[in-house]
Amino acid sequence: MNVRVLLEAVQEGRMTIAEAEKSLRDLAFEATPFAHIDHHRLLRRGFPEVVYCEGKTTQQSAEIFSRLALKNPNVLATRAEPEVFEAVKEQLPEATYDELARCIHLHRDQAVSGYGTILVVTAGTADLPVAREAYVTAEIMGNKTVLISDVGVSGIHRLLAYKETLQSAAVIIVVAGMEGALPSVVGGLVDCPVIAVPTSVGYGASFGGVAALLAMLNGCSSGMTVVNIDNGFGAAYAASLMNRKRP
Repeated sequence: MNVRVLLEAVQEGRMTIAEAEKSLRDLAFEATPFAHIDHHRLLRRGFPEVVYCEGKTTQQSAEIFSRLALKNPNVLATRAEPEVFEAVKEQLPEATYDELARCIHLHRDQAVSGYGTILVVTAGTADLPVAREAYVTAEIMGNKTVLISDVGVSGIHRLLAYKETLQSAAVIIVVAGMEGALPSVVGGLVDCPVIAVPTSVGYGASFGGVAALLAMLNGCSSGMTVVNIDNGFGAAYAASLMNRKRP
C-alpha cells in the first residue's frame, strides 16, 4: 500500500490512525533470515526494490519477489533463470518471464508516467539480451518504450533509416559490443540524453566488453553517458529517472 492510498483510507474512515501508523512502520523494511527487503523504496525512488537473482538461491529470489509483490503493484527480478520463474509462478501465476532478458516481471499497474519515449537501440542481434533487459525495465517503470535492433556501424544506412524515430525520442539507450562505436554515432544525430551500454559481445581482444567500455568512455559525442558492461537494467533505470522530468 502506498502512502497516498493509506492517507485516503484514514480520511474516509476505512482505517484507524493506529492501523495507519503500523502500516507506515512496515514501509521501512522487512527482515528475513537472508535479506532486509526495502519496502520504502517505491516512496523514496519512485520504483520498488528490484531483485537481482544471480548469487541468490532459487528459494531466496522467489521469496523476496513474492514479499515485494504483497506491497507493490509492479515487481521486477533481473538475471533470473527459468527455475526461479517457476518458483515465483507457483505463488504468483500472473507473473511473466522474458527468457531473452532473463527478467521476471509482475506488471499490474501499467500507467505511463514518463513524458516521452525511451528508445533502445542495438548494434547487433547478439546485443539483444542486454537490450531486452533494458526494454523490460524501462517499460515496467512506466515508460513508452521502443526497441530497434541490429543497426550497427557496419551498415550505417540501417540506422539512418530511423532518423526521425531517433530524433523524436526523449532518451536513447544504445547497446553495443565489438568496438562500441554506435553510441557516438547516435549521439551526433540527436539532442536528447544518450546512455551507452557496452556488451561482452566480441572476439578475444574485446576483453569481455572492456574494449567497448573504454571506447564509449572516450566517445567524442558530447552529452553521452556510459554504464557498466551488460548493464541494461542500470541504463533503463537512469533513462526512466530522466524521462520523469517534465520537458
